[in-house]
Amino acid sequence: MEQVEVVVGGGDTVGVCLIDRTDTLVACEVPEEVFRKEQLRAGFEELFRAFDSEATFQFFKSFRRVRINFTNALAAAEARAKLHKSDFNGREVRLFFAQSVHIGSPRLEPPKPDKQFLLSPPPSPPVGWEQAQDTTPVINYDLLCAIARLGPGEKYELHSGTPTTPSVVVHVCESDQDSSGAEDDVDGFRRPRPKIVQTRRPDYVPPITL
Repeated sequence: MEQVEVVVGGGDTVGVCLIDRTDTLVACEVPEEVFRKEQLRAGFEELFRAFDSEATFQFFKSFRRVRINFTNALAAAEARAKLHKSDFNGREVRLFFAQSVHIGSPRLEPPKPDKQFLLSPPPSPPVGWEQAQDTTPVINYDLLCAIARLGPGEKYELHSGTPTTPSVVVHVCESDQDSSGAEDDVDGFRRPRPKIVQTRRPDYVPPITL
């Protein structure tokens, strides 16, 4: 950033900061007559050529704006200090410094692969990525102790019933040794376990040859 002093009307001096040494001004809300009449356009250009005889102009009729390109930043600063909000053809002239855009590369670069390691198949993980360690599982030892004390055929009420909600009761299944072969009925009678009938294979039909 550089600061220079510019002399304005009446002999007063003002300090102007040259940000990034911009040498371009943009005139906004330019009268439409400037874009249609050559005489008014020439008069508009003479306002700025008084500060730089080699200044060039770009007229944007649809936006009612004019881009003024100077050969150096000091001439652009003097023109901005003296002509901003001045009168031209009965209209106020508003001037602003054009913002310079710095492009690091002449071509469009792809976005950074921040989450590319989530793709399948995954490529190499990003630099500094570390495997997250699994947290220790939460074990309810009270529940395990209560279940261990239960025996075959016993039941445990988890939730007592209310007039509006049912109760939740856990029935412990019998062990494999007790349940093998037959099952005890409620009255103490043993009943055979149902036999699973396999599906019959269809009869073989020889192929028909013609």
